[in-house]
Amino acid sequence: MRKLTLGLLTGLYLALATLVAVMVGRGNEAGIAIGLAAFVGALGLCFAFHGVIGMALANARLSDEIGNVREANQILADQLEKVDVKLGEIVETVAADAMRRSEELTSEVHQLEDLVQKMSDRLEDQLSHQVSAARGPTRGRTPQSAALLDTVRDALADNRVDLYLQPIVSLPQRRTVFYESFSRLRDETGRVMMPAEYLSVAEPMGLVAAIDNLLLFRCVQIVRRLARQDRKVGIFCNISLNSLSDESFFPQFLEFLSANKDLAGALIFELGQAAFDQRGPVEARHMARLADLGFRFSLDKVVDLDLDFQDLARADIKFIKVGAQMLLDQLEETEGRLIIRSLPDLHASDFARLTRRYGVETIVEKVESERQIVDILDLDMAFGQGHLFGEPRAIRDAILAEADMPVDLMQQAILRRAGAR
Repeated sequence: MRKLTLGLLTGLYLALATLVAVMVGRGNEAGIAIGLAAFVGALGLCFAFHGVIGMALANARLSDEIGNVREANQILADQLEKVDVKLGEIVETVAADAMRRSEELTSEVHQLEDLVQKMSDRLEDQLSHQVSAARGPTRGRTPQSAALLDTVRDALADNRVDLYLQPIVSLPQRRTVFYESFSRLRDETGRVMMPAEYLSVAEPMGLVAAIDNLLLFRCVQIVRRLARQDRKVGIFCNISLNSLSDESFFPQFLEFLSANKDLAGALIFELGQAAFDQRGPVEARHMARLADLGFRFSLDKVVDLDLDFQDLARADIKFIKVGAQMLLDQLEETEGRLIIRSLPDLHASDFARLTRRYGVETIVEKVESERQIVDILDLDMAFGQGHLFGEPRAIRDAILAEADMPVDLMQQAILRRAGAR
């Protein structure tokens, strides 16, 4: 556009200079020379005028640009000032939030100290009584069982109690949505002791309560750590009838959970089917109090699929766990229909829909092979668990410590005191 304008102006200047040359040189003896001089002078004057006008316009544009730069600089300075104010507010907010969190953690630690102290005192009294009472009847204990009991006590005293987590996956995607927690003891050589090995001597001496209660606390710890990472994953944690019926332990544990009820959606307490059927009014009442805080329940070790789903719904049972092979062994084809033997009037594929009608999801556990998965998917099961999806893995204390919970306190108050007896 500029080139076109310059071309037009140049043509205009040439025309004006020619007109001046013709007018000045007309009727003059030296007309050509005078006309030529007039042409050059007029053309030079035109271009000089053009240059002056152009410089004036350029200066005007430059002044406008300088003004714009100044305005932008002022706007930027204002914005920087606002940002500086905002940063100051953020720093103050973060500092206040850190102070609040510190105060909350201190309060939580003190609360846990009181709770664990009460628990450990109670457990200490129980163990003292049991040891005294057991000295007479157990004099005939075999050397092997006595040595095993010492190993269990030493494991408790030295905090050789590990938390294991096994994934529970959604089907058919196989995405981890929950974990189940397990406790394992280690002897002085580091060998992992399975529950079947030590329960026979730990139960009569009341040591299982210490292990179960420690597992409950550690589940809360790991759930808190996952919540801090914004991971929407829940953990299934076993709770025994003894813990639910203990009028000394449970109120303190309920107080602890009340302080952590923000984690209710991520912590699911699990009972075996036999234990659930044996619960009395005290256990039912305590389960209801946990449900009032938002905690959910799961029924595992299911051996009979003919369940009272209305009773499960009243007890806030949201999950049932059914062994894969047990479920598949229950399938039976009759009159062209695939049924579950204990529910002959129900088509097998309708079982999952029946449980969901009562707000209960089925988790098929102990899944070991891909062949089992094919049949399980035909039954519209939502979740699976087993070695096919991942074996239980130990979560060490170093990881639990990141959850801002006092592991050392629990070691001293629950493990050392319980195990030392």
